[in-house]
Amino acid sequence: MSPTPPIYIIKAGATFPENIAETGDFEDWLIAGLGVKQHEVRVLDAREDTPLPPPTECAGVVISGAHAMITDDLPWMLRLADWTARIVKAQVPFLGICFGHQMLARAMGGKVDYHPQGREIGSVDIELNPAAKTDALFAAMPSRFYAHAIHAQSISKLPPSATLLASNAYEATHAFRIGDCAWGVQFHPEFNQARMTVYLDRFSETLLAAGQDAAAIRASLIETPAAASLLPRFARLARTQVFE
Repeated sequence: MSPTPPIYIIKAGATFPENIAETGDFEDWLIAGLGVKQHEVRVLDAREDTPLPPPTECAGVVISGAHAMITDDLPWMLRLADWTARIVKAQVPFLGICFGHQMLARAMGGKVDYHPQGREIGSVDIELNPAAKTDALFAAMPSRFYAHAIHAQSISKLPPSATLLASNAYEATHAFRIGDCAWGVQFHPEFNQARMTVYLDRFSETLLAAGQDAAAIRASLIETPAAASLLPRFARLARTQVFE
């Protein structure tokens, strides 16, 4: 019997050193959040020249967030976009988070740009769209939930084949799906309150300069278990590859 292919975590960036010192980097948060064993995943850094695996060798794919802007169109980003399109077309379970969410949109024909209202950051309220009620990943979610978010860029135009799943007053596309098993989420299911606090501390001066109240945003931070529940659910879907 052939071994089960791993879930690939594609690292598109790194968090701040103070976060790494406390709880590791993006890939560590994702492994813990997915609830998988170390031998069930492979981690690749998209910024390096390491070959990306063929779809047949992936039980699932998660592309992390990044501090880079996707519109920079760096060579590694273009390579990752081409590979993402291959993964989606092969119907490999896919989850893109923040940068990965925007990468999915770009790879499948959508557009990404700076959000006209500036940066969204903090514990934000998100509402599911009607299509989420029958979605394999989102159907178990409450109709409204809180999630951690930090992004300056957003999807300005969804791919033609996309299904919108979640939004809020600031961000029209907080989650969407392509086909049966490729999802993008603008929010961060792998963040917790402590990790979000580090980002607020780092961006406090930028927020103040933009007229945002960093202290008020920090005071409103909460834990976000509903958002976090997406990760183990995705891992189960990737293992079974059964979609309704």
